[in-house]
Amino acid sequence: MVAKKTSKTKTTPLKIELPTPEKVGAWGMNKYSLSSVLRPTSQEEIQSIFQYANLQGIKIALRGGGCSYGDASINSEGIVLDLTEFNKVLDFDTKTGIITVQSGARIKDLWETGIEKGFWPPVVSGTMMPTVGGALSMNIHGKNNFKVGTIGEHVKEFTFLTAKGEILKCSPKSNSDLFYSAISGFGMLGCFLTVQIKMKPIYSGKMRVFPVLVKNFDELFNYFEREYKSSDYLVGWIDAFASGAAMGRGQIHKAVNLGEGEDPDFPDNCRLDKQHLPTRLFGIIPKKWMWILMRPFSFNLGMRLINFAKYIASILVNNKPYLQGHAEYAFLLDYVPNWKFVYKPGAMIQYQVFLPKETAKEAMKEIFSLGQSYGIVNYLSVFKKHKPDPFLLTHAVDGFSMAMDFPVTKSNKEKLWNLCYAMDEVVLKAGGRFYFAKDSTLRKRVMESYFPKANLKKFYALKKKYDPKGILQTDLYKRIFLTD
Repeated sequence: MVAKKTSKTKTTPLKIELPTPEKVGAWGMNKYSLSSVLRPTSQEEIQSIFQYANLQGIKIALRGGGCSYGDASINSEGIVLDLTEFNKVLDFDTKTGIITVQSGARIKDLWETGIEKGFWPPVVSGTMMPTVGGALSMNIHGKNNFKVGTIGEHVKEFTFLTAKGEILKCSPKSNSDLFYSAISGFGMLGCFLTVQIKMKPIYSGKMRVFPVLVKNFDELFNYFEREYKSSDYLVGWIDAFASGAAMGRGQIHKAVNLGEGEDPDFPDNCRLDKQHLPTRLFGIIPKKWMWILMRPFSFNLGMRLINFAKYIASILVNNKPYLQGHAEYAFLLDYVPNWKFVYKPGAMIQYQVFLPKETAKEAMKEIFSLGQSYGIVNYLSVFKKHKPDPFLLTHAVDGFSMAMDFPVTKSNKEKLWNLCYAMDEVVLKAGGRFYFAKDSTLRKRVMESYFPKANLKKFYALKKKYDPKGILQTDLYKRIFLTD
């Protein structure tokens, strides 16, 4: 389809003075760059920066909340365009549930704008801090992916600044090639400017949550397949230290939205002061201190004890449903501020795999066995169910995912990367996929093995069309797409 410009206005390039380089990090603290960071507050400033980059041949990495675990929003050989100050909520139609925001607005802005009016974002990540532009670039999924798909499936339209300077309006019917490619395109085709997302109605400030203990992978998979049709959200925590017949043991949290008229406290319990995450544990200990209390346990034996204690605690609450607020259920990663600091002075990576339902269980068993045989067991494993989506560089499958957090130290890094390479082969053999928002170790050969050749051919053609001078690059793009 021929691209339609929504604006023919030419913007005079600003005189841009690049600021002193600053340290820009991956969320997992495993990689940094020293880069000049520009923080535009308007569409005109973003346009001018793009024009300047095209004229000067400078490379730009787009950055939102900086929540990608690896090098997806850092740039060792150019500038970083930080969009977090381009963040206005422009409109919210409470009749249709459609919210319009600038791309630097965060998931936090979506739910805080909507909840008191009886709306919740259709898809959220485990943290509320990603920007909307970043969420679309990675096409994030949530604990309800099996039911509603990725966030891109709820976008009505967006305006988009291509790398070469065109402003295009995109929707599933207008400039549809770009719509389905920019969403999932990890920031390599241009910059989201404004975005319209359809929010979902809710009829309570709480959901009914069912904690369910499972003793192994068989019980885990059986429960998800049995219960997903009657669930709004499903997520599983897995103890990666368990082995043998207990491999895959853990706890599932199934959540169900309350129906219209079912909650006598609605809408009072949707007030922001009743939805914000508590700042203290048990009303006493400031949560900002909790990572310090956790730090003494950040080694294999300590984490083995924590995982076992969590499993024992799961027995006590098994099948005892309770009510929980939306933010409290959704944003587990925000529950303990700076929890990643437990890995200091080292770092962490997350290795997340997406596997077809036919091969997922055996492949996950093999992956966990590999970690145990290497002596590098992941400290946190999160299990979800998925369905396919229509986006070009999608990570989604008709199956399941496992996200695994690994500590990175000077002494284990080489061995850990070798473990990841070994797990890559298991995933490829099982017909699986990976996720750029979480990746730190993927190689070009692996990427080319799991993406359909037609998808990659189309992506390279779109990159040439919309970014002919190649100004949009990140360390991830250079590592996976440009490395020979």
